[in-house]
Amino acid sequence: MTSEVVDQDLGSARIRRVALGGVTAFVIFVACAGVTACSQLLIARLVGADTYGVYAYVTAWITILAYFSALGFDIALLRFLPAYQTKGAWGLARGVIRYTEQRALAVGILVILAGTSIILVWSRHFTPELRNTFLIGFVLVPVWALLWIRCAIVRGFGGVVLALAPDKIARDGLLLILVVLAHFGLSRHTDAPLVMMATLVGSTVALGLVSLAIRRLRPDVITHSPPEYAASIWCHTAVPLVVITAAEALLNRTGVVLLGWFGETKDAGIYSLAFNISFLVVLPRAAINTLFAPTISSLFTRNDRATLQALVTKSASWTLCAAGCIALALAVLAEPILTWFGKDFANGVLALRILLVGQVIAASYGSQLYVMTMTEHERSAAALLILSAAVNVVASIFFISILGLTGAAIATTIALIIWNIAMALFISRHLRLLPGIFGMFGSRLRRSLAPRL
Repeated sequence: MTSEVVDQDLGSARIRRVALGGVTAFVIFVACAGVTACSQLLIARLVGADTYGVYAYVTAWITILAYFSALGFDIALLRFLPAYQTKGAWGLARGVIRYTEQRALAVGILVILAGTSIILVWSRHFTPELRNTFLIGFVLVPVWALLWIRCAIVRGFGGVVLALAPDKIARDGLLLILVVLAHFGLSRHTDAPLVMMATLVGSTVALGLVSLAIRRLRPDVITHSPPEYAASIWCHTAVPLVVITAAEALLNRTGVVLLGWFGETKDAGIYSLAFNISFLVVLPRAAINTLFAPTISSLFTRNDRATLQALVTKSASWTLCAAGCIALALAVLAEPILTWFGKDFANGVLALRILLVGQVIAASYGSQLYVMTMTEHERSAAALLILSAAVNVVASIFFISILGLTGAAIATTIALIIWNIAMALFISRHLRLLPGIFGMFGSRLRRSLAPRL
């Protein structure tokens, strides 16, 4: 009986730790959202919808390539580092850090070479502004890949603020400062290549800051332990994870990519802005995830299913309440918000409201992707995500041809809902956990689902 009480106390402590860390992270995410919104507002007002569309289109491609270059290790590290620390495997902890950074850098450099070659060979098919933006953007690929990997390392060591501030506040804050200086101080025309260059500078500084955070948080025992390598295990895990990260990036940016691919760069910019605003609804879930993911790995390693179920349920209920409030405010103020960015952006009002509906529904299911990847079901997670991304591509082509950027929002929302339903069914069947807020209904729902499982 005493052992059970101790286990319950430890489980409650873990949940409180995630909650406290989530609140701290949410404050940081709100600050980040403010900085990002100011940056996007400034860029949109200074360059207009057409040039902003070029910047958004290139950024969508660079983001997908950067996630691919990270090789899934930005997620894998959240699983491996807590597990190695729990087991005291310090040599493996040091080895996995070195291994992931070296591979990500190598792939990022290859992407730069390949991408630059393609742009130069087919340069006649690109406008000078689009070509130059791509050439600068390719340099961002290894920078972002390393930035995300090192942020994951900091999170794995328990650093919430130190992981979020460089990637979110420092990067976009410096972008904001540089664009203002270039436009007003140097009296230069602010075009897409200039904005992309400012993004590169801000990202490089953020990478330096998060590197300093690693030195501060890394346990001395890791530094003094000889590196050990389990490359086969890491690669086996990384293959589905790189698919997951690339597919998730594609799922989120299919509308921007296809609108730009069809030559509608202006609509691509408007849709990108609407999507970024709707993504504010994800802030509560993203904040919780800063400690949620490594805690799942630790609980799964300890086989503490009761605490894991409680954590999944409570985190989903917290994020749904916050997401619902944010979405309601954004839906009501959709038109004035988008008009602040310029009158052309008002065409994205309906798309924004559709995207908000999808994000709230997704919030009710909680952080299911992390539940699957942190419990050694990354291959199934990759398969479900590929299916959803494929649905999004096909649906986007169909709806965009009929409804333009509003069609892109409809397709993305459909794919997002399908993805979350599929993950919920998998988690219920294979992990015997009630996903999202469904855990609030407890054993009654479990009994009703049992015959189907």
